[in-house]
Amino acid sequence: MARPPTAAQRRVVEAADPGTGRLRGTDAQLAALVRHGLAFRHPRPPHDHFLTPAGHRLRETEPEPGPASAGTPADASGVFSARVGGEEAPAGPSRAREVRDAWQGLLELRRMTNPDGATDRPCGWERTHLVRAAALALEAAGHPPMTPDTPGYQVRATPQPEAVAVHGPELGAYARTLESAGWQCGEYTEARTRTRQLLASPRRV
Repeated sequence: MARPPTAAQRRVVEAADPGTGRLRGTDAQLAALVRHGLAFRHPRPPHDHFLTPAGHRLRETEPEPGPASAGTPADASGVFSARVGGEEAPAGPSRAREVRDAWQGLLELRRMTNPDGATDRPCGWERTHLVRAAALALEAAGHPPMTPDTPGYQVRATPQPEAVAVHGPELGAYARTLESAGWQCGEYTEARTRTRQLLASPRRV
């Protein structure tokens, strides 16, 4: 399990440029933030580092003195994490705002990192976080994830490069949502279980 960011790493996040999310820090600090999923290295020179949507969420959140409460929609770093299906339902009305803010942050990340500034197709960060990216697109569109008590979507990794599997009762609706978010989708029958599933891959053009 990943350790939470240190106080020094968090200070780097909090000092990021408020407009662009550009980071300044030591090579070790920036590399650690990339490992945490809080930052990414821009592929074009001068290869600056910028906050990911999770990094933006961390900067906007006050540090908590104790561990996260049970059911909080957070990853091991205590920051926003998309619901991939199978988790307990998060408590509190703030979840919708958190999801909306995370999706807007992801669109801004697309604008900043896609070579043509396009926001209608996935960016490099999404291609390295396929399950989380697809789940965020589904949750932001209002699809309920599966919980121990209710049906809904589940997003899972697959052996195929740049592809995730989506299971659930509304595959057609999931496909329309993901396609509008820049993913390519197709329905298939899983060979072992004979159940229908959606395979989704981020579109490149």
